[in-house]
Amino acid sequence: MRYAGVIILLVATWTTLPESEGAKILGLFNLNGRSHFVMFQSLLKGLAQKGHEVYVVGHFPQKKPIANYTDISVEGCLPVLVNNFTVDFVRDLGYVNLLDFIWKLTLDMCDTVLQQPNVQNLIASSDKFDLIITEIFGPDCFLGLAHKFKTPVISMISSVMLPWGNDRVGNPDNPSFIPNYFVPFTDEMNFFQRFMNTIVYMGTKLGSYYIGDLAMDELGRKYYGEDLPPLAELKKNTSLIFVNSHFSLNIPRPTVPGVIEVGGIHIQRGGKLPKDIEQFMNDAKHGVIYFSLGSLVRAETLPKETIDMLLKVFSKVPQRVLWKIEYSGQLPSNIMASKWLPQFEILSHPNTKVFITHGGLMGTQEGVYTGVPMIGIPLFADQELNIRNAMTKGVATLVHYESLSEQTITHALNTVLEDPSYQRNAKYLSQLFRDRPQTALETAIFWTEYVIRHHGAPHLKSAAVELPLYQYLLLDVVTAIVFLFVTISVIAYFAVRKVLTLLCGHKSKKVKKN
Repeated sequence: MRYAGVIILLVATWTTLPESEGAKILGLFNLNGRSHFVMFQSLLKGLAQKGHEVYVVGHFPQKKPIANYTDISVEGCLPVLVNNFTVDFVRDLGYVNLLDFIWKLTLDMCDTVLQQPNVQNLIASSDKFDLIITEIFGPDCFLGLAHKFKTPVISMISSVMLPWGNDRVGNPDNPSFIPNYFVPFTDEMNFFQRFMNTIVYMGTKLGSYYIGDLAMDELGRKYYGEDLPPLAELKKNTSLIFVNSHFSLNIPRPTVPGVIEVGGIHIQRGGKLPKDIEQFMNDAKHGVIYFSLGSLVRAETLPKETIDMLLKVFSKVPQRVLWKIEYSGQLPSNIMASKWLPQFEILSHPNTKVFITHGGLMGTQEGVYTGVPMIGIPLFADQELNIRNAMTKGVATLVHYESLSEQTITHALNTVLEDPSYQRNAKYLSQLFRDRPQTALETAIFWTEYVIRHHGAPHLKSAAVELPLYQYLLLDVVTAIVFLFVTISVIAYFAVRKVLTLLCGHKSKKVKKN
C-alpha cells in the first residue's frame, strides 16, 4: 500500500501532461540569410531540446547532428549571402531596391526552393504536423503547405515588425507615433516625418499586396494546386507572431495578444574566446574597441583610403582594436584583424569599451545586452533606425558613412570614451533589456507550446483581422457622421431661414398697416 500514493501521483502527472509534449513541428525558411536564421534556429533548437520533433527546411543544415532536429536541406540552391556583399553594393541598395528585393527577388527564391526534390517530396507527402513555423519577410511561399496539412502557423520576424506583418493578427499600426521599418525616425515625429511615415505606411502595405502577394498567388497555385486560396486569406490563419524587438530598446507600441516580443532570443551565453584574442583583450590596459560591419558586408571592400584612414585613427588611440576585416597588410601593434571574430564573447569581455557597428538589429541587441556603448555607421535597410533608437537611450552616437573621416570618427570615439554618461546609460539599458520574467527563448517556447496545446489558439485572434480597411479606419463611420452633420446643418439653415422670413414678413405687414 505504501506505493499506492506514488502510483496515483505518477498517473495524475501523466494525465496532466500538456498536449504539446512531443509535438511534431515543421520549420519552413526559403530566405538564405544566415543573420535571419540565427534567430529562428534558437527557437528550433530550444524546441528540440524540450523533446519536440523538429523538421527544418532551410539553407543552413546543422554541422553536427542534434537530437530531435532533422534538416530537410536546400543548401546550395541559392547563392551564399554570408560575408558576400561589398560596401558599394549595400550603399546602392536604397529603399526602392530593398523593396524590390523583398517583394520580387524573394519570390524568385521561393520558386527555386519549391522546385527542390526535398521540398517536392514534402508537398507530395501525407505527413501530419502539429505546428508550422515560417518567416515573415517577402511573399510567404510556404503558407500553402500549412493549408495542405491543415496546420496552425506561427511566424517569426528577425527585425522589428514589418508593416505587412501587422495585418495577419490585426495588430494596430498607427503611423502618427509608430515609425515604419523603412524610415529612420523615432516615435517623436514632427509634421513632415509623420507625413512621410504615413505615405510609406500606405505605400508598403499596398506594394506588399499588389507586387508580392498577387504574384505569390500565381506561384502558389503552380506548386500547391489551383484550389489554393489567395495568400491574403492564408495569412489570416497565423496564430502568433514572434518579433525580434523589445520595448526597452525599440519603441513601446500597442500589440494584440498574438504578437510576442522576443528581442535577443539569439543571444546564448557561455561561449569562450580563442586564447589569442582573450590574451589580446586581457592585456589591454586602456580597454578594447571592437569594430564590425556584420555578417553580410565585407569590410575589406571599403575604399582603400577609408581603410587607411581608419588604421591611422586606430593606431593613435591608447585602446587596443579588434577589427572584423580580412586584411593582409601590416597592422599597427594595437590592432588585431580577422575575417571572423566571436562577437558576443568579445562584447561580453569587461575590457570592451566601445562597439563600432553598422547597426544590424541583432548586433545592436548584443551591444545593449552586454552594456557596451556604440558608434553606429549605418549602411542600409533598418540600420539607421536601430542606431537612432539606441541614440534616444543615450548609449550610441551616429556617423554617417558619407561623412566618415578622420575627424568624425575621432570625435565619435572621444565622445563615447570620455563622456561617462554613455557607459552609465549602457549599463542601465542592459538591465532594462534583461529584466524579464523569462528569457526570450523561454518566452518563445512557452507561447509555441501554448499554440500547440490550444490547436492554433484562435481565441488570440483580433476581430480586426477580418475588417476591410475602410471599416478598420472607421471611414464609413466618419462618412456617416459627416453626412449626418451636414444634413442637420442644412435642415437647421433652412429652418432658421424660414423662421426669419416669416418674422420679417409679419413685421413688414405691421409697418404697412401703420
